[in-house]
Amino acid sequence: MPEFLQSNNKKWARWPIFFFRCKWRMAAVAENLTNLIEPVVAGLGYELLGIEYIGQGRHSVLRLYIDSEQGIGLEDCEKVSRQVSGVMDVEEPLKGQYVLEVSSPGVDRPLFKAEHYIRHVGERLRLRLRRPEGNTRKFRGVLVTADGDGILLRDDENGQETRLAYDNIEKANLDPEL
Repeated sequence: MPEFLQSNNKKWARWPIFFFRCKWRMAAVAENLTNLIEPVVAGLGYELLGIEYIGQGRHSVLRLYIDSEQGIGLEDCEKVSRQVSGVMDVEEPLKGQYVLEVSSPGVDRPLFKAEHYIRHVGERLRLRLRRPEGNTRKFRGVLVTADGDGILLRDDENGQETRLAYDNIEKANLDPEL
């Protein structure tokens, strides 16, 4: 029998499959949460920019980013929190305990959708990739263009332009020069 199939190494041979299943499952959870929460937030007159779910057992966090043309204040976050909390209690899309946080996007606004990137062409970004592009996963630079498939980013350090697909962007934020 090949060495990698021996019983004490068998569990390690299966590990990558489990990892990908978890990633797929988390994406499905995020999509389900968005479909549930977005109409509630829109009904209150706000835009749901995106959702972050950090599953850590009883210390899990469900973070919603909301926005409106008038900006977001504490009262807006409270209003959305009460409504979403009620829906979450009835629908129970998440198992276990979690903390619900409702937040404005802030000056370092996170970007979640293609339309967010398109809206901010010409501005500075800081982002982290799921898989390395070249030898790095972290980029910082100016967003040159954005379309339905991805973005073109001009790197701050070397001026090189790199095309990045949305499905490889793990996290992106505006990077304002303060």
